[in-house]
Parts: sequence; structure tokens; C-alpha cells
Amino acid sequence: MMPNEMKSPGTPLIVGQGLAGSCLAWEFLRRGVPFRIADLGTGGSSRVAAGLINPITGKNFEPSWRIADFYPQAMAFYRSLEEKFGAAIWHPHPILRLASSEKEWAKISVKLDLPGVRPWLGAAHAVPTGFLGGVELVGGGWLDTRKFLDLSADHFRELGLSADTGNPRIRCEGAAGLIAGSMGEHRSAKGEILTVRADWPETHIRIGAGGWLVPIGGGCFRVGSTYDWDNLNEQATPAGLGRITTIAAKLGGADFEIIAHVAGIRPILRRSQPMVGKDESGDWLFNGLGSKGTLYAPGMAAMLADWILDGVRPAPEFVFPDALS
Repeated sequence: MMPNEMKSPGTPLIVGQGLAGSCLAWEFLRRGVPFRIADLGTGGSSRVAAGLINPITGKNFEPSWRIADFYPQAMAFYRSLEEKFGAAIWHPHPILRLASSEKEWAKISVKLDLPGVRPWLGAAHAVPTGFLGGVELVGGGWLDTRKFLDLSADHFRELGLSADTGNPRIRCEGAAGLIAGSMGEHRSAKGEILTVRADWPETHIRIGAGGWLVPIGGGCFRVGSTYDWDNLNEQATPAGLGRITTIAAKLGGADFEIIAHVAGIRPILRRSQPMVGKDESGDWLFNGLGSKGTLYAPGMAAMLADWILDGVRPAPEFVFPDALS
């Protein structure tokens, strides 16, 4: 334990009540640690996020970073809250990963026997019209982020934990904090999502055609998403609408009704890997959950709590500014 990393005195104030702040608050509550939590009132991407967990991701069809460590923690965390509230917030769904071109399918198929990929493979599945190949993945699903945040906020409020003062401050400010410069250079990106109603199969999350389609029940689906690196605001745009309707038509079909169109800003640092640490003023920082916050937030919250409360410093790859140096 380094001298300046001893257990912090006072009642911590968690600033930001999105996915990061809420998970950290639950971790403090589980440990019986007094704290206060302040909602910035700025919305944030957590409330509009799709909440996806996809074990094998990206154009290169790679296992999500350190998924073996973070996945069990995330599943245990969300299931414990479901038991507490008697409400479903985590919705498991197999994923149908689809390839639109021979090149894309070749990149996927050559990796199917890799040790990091094989445990996540499901049963053979018919490939929808318009795609050249596809593979089923198990272990995926989506978190109802809005429901999770609302249940959490109500519970903290009932316990009298909402406040705007405390020491030390733990800044879980998401994209707003990154844009304000709390952690230096960032790669935050605006994303837009549609909610649609359609007569499509609801058995799988579909990923392909540059986006995803998530069945959320009752004949409704969420479809996304776009990446805009320049216009970092939460305004939905005609361009985003056009892009996502194209994705929806490819993954589901041309016949659907648009119910909602929203936008949020993903808080991204380095390669979409979250970090914790301290700034020059002594405030703690927890940020960079990116598009995979559902997977990483519970484990990172536990890691940060260990550091704040017990002086157990995480590995350098998780620590700001170590990981950026």
C-alpha cells in the first residue's frame, strides 16, 4: 500500500448516477460503507444505451477484453439485484453474428476453433437471406439500463443517500466528464438508436450489416448504432435515422414502425477500456466504459472500491494516468 493511497477518510460523494456511479454505489452499500451520491442531471448515455453484452465482438471477431474476469462478476451482480427487487433487468439472448461478405465470413470462420472463441459458440443456425454466413453465440444479452438506473436511484433516495456534498469526491461523470477534460484526451463518440415495432423473430440478438438488432419484447426491437466522433451532443439527426433504418432493413426487414429515436455519447478512452484513478485535485475518477459498460461496470466498481477503501491498487492497465503513459 502506497502512503498516499491509504483508506480515505470521510463520507465519499459519488458524482454521477449513470452505470458507473450506480454500480459503485451498490458496491459501497454491499460493504456497509457510508456514502452519498449526486445525480448530475445531465442525462448521459447510460439511460439510452442498449446495454448489450456480446462475448465475441468487432470486425475482427475477437473475445471482449478480459471477458473471463468481468463476465462472471457482471452476471452475479445483475442477478443479485434482480433477486433484491423481484424484477428482471438482465435479459439473456443468444446472438446471431452475421457476415455480409465473403471476406467478413472468412475472417469469422477462421477463428471458430480458437480457445477464446470456442466456449461461446452455440448451435448451428440458418442464415437469413442477404447474408453469406452466420454463427450463433451464447452468453449474450442486454441489460435494461433505464430500469436498472431507476430502481437504483429510487433505492438510494429511500435510504437518504442523495446529496451534493461529501469527501472524497468520486467522479463518475461519463462523457460529460471526458469532454470537460477530466482525463485528458478521449475518443468519445455519439451514437443513435431506434426503437421499432415489427413482426420479426425475437429469438436472437442479430449483429451484422454494421449494426445490431435487439428484441426487447412485445414485438419491439432496438436497432443501432451510429458513430459520430465530431458532433458530441445528444441530438438525434436525420443522418443517423437514415443510417439506422438501413441497418434495421438488413437485419430485420423493410416493414417496421419507428417508435423512438434517441442519441447518447459513449465515454471512450484508448481502446474502449475503462479506467479508474485520481486527478491532480485528489478527486477519484471512474470513466471510459464506452459501449461495453454493461460488461465492465460491476467489476471495475469492485476494483475501485478495493483501492479507495483498502488501498489495493489495480494493475497499471486499469489505472489513470498509468495506462495512458
